[in-house]
Amino acid sequence: MANQPSSRKIDFYSEGVRLSGDLFLPGDLKPGEKRAGILLCHGYTGVRNLYLPENARVLNEAGYVVMTFDYKGWGDSDGPKSRLAPYGRVIDAQAALTFLGAQTMVDADRLGIYGTSYGGATVVWMAAVDRRVKCVVSVVGIGHGQRWMRSVRRPDEYHDLLARAAADRIKRALTGKSEFVDRSEILIPDRQSADLAAAARKGNPGAVSEIPLEFVDDTMEFHPEWVVDKIAPRPVLFITAGDDRLVPPDESESLYRLAGEPKRLAVIPNCGHYEVYGGEPFRDVMAETVAWYRQHLHAR
Repeated sequence: MANQPSSRKIDFYSEGVRLSGDLFLPGDLKPGEKRAGILLCHGYTGVRNLYLPENARVLNEAGYVVMTFDYKGWGDSDGPKSRLAPYGRVIDAQAALTFLGAQTMVDADRLGIYGTSYGGATVVWMAAVDRRVKCVVSVVGIGHGQRWMRSVRRPDEYHDLLARAAADRIKRALTGKSEFVDRSEILIPDRQSADLAAAARKGNPGAVSEIPLEFVDDTMEFHPEWVVDKIAPRPVLFITAGDDRLVPPDESESLYRLAGEPKRLAVIPNCGHYEVYGGEPFRDVMAETVAWYRQHLHAR
């Protein structure tokens, strides 16, 4: 059908490592025309083809050129497998933004970023250090890694986690390797999220089930709320799920309090962490997102 959005696979480089992505083009894009571009950043153990293509579809329909990608070691990208490397993810996202802005159909002065879950933390840090970012949307993101990891555990569980992380830290220094454990040992699934996450990840070979204990140190030392105030005067929208039991709403609320203007906090009521990816909550998230970009990036 005419005027249908299209996509193509792309490759680019971050710190000399090849990364894979997809570029999504609006169906009504005319030859020689330039549109605002939106970069989408996936979460903790996600990959670019989990959830994000639906975000790209909605943003294409709103008139934007959209790009997704896999961080180093995730999905189809090269690099050591399954590492979190939060600052490395920021660098990867900056390289992706460079690629997006270099496309002939993209206006490099109108670049926005969107991140979900841990990607919501990544885009906050990236925007704070990269002035090319003109508009930010952070969805169910983490503001303070240590506070978050402590908040979802019993005291004895947290004590044991710190002990395991300390032992693994020594192992990594001596051997160069981290112990791989089941993903649920680090990302404790609440009852509400477990089934939804499992269903979404089923049959997706890029959605890993084991992750290195190195994740603990990586998360405990990454606090986007330390730098969120540096985004202003560029606009930032925080979207949180009112009944999120995996990443409590406190995380987005803290980021919002510390951010400068212009800013907005949108709460999707009666909604859990993984519910923002489908159904009515997803439509609410994208309505807020598109309205924010239209106000600050002017798609058309």
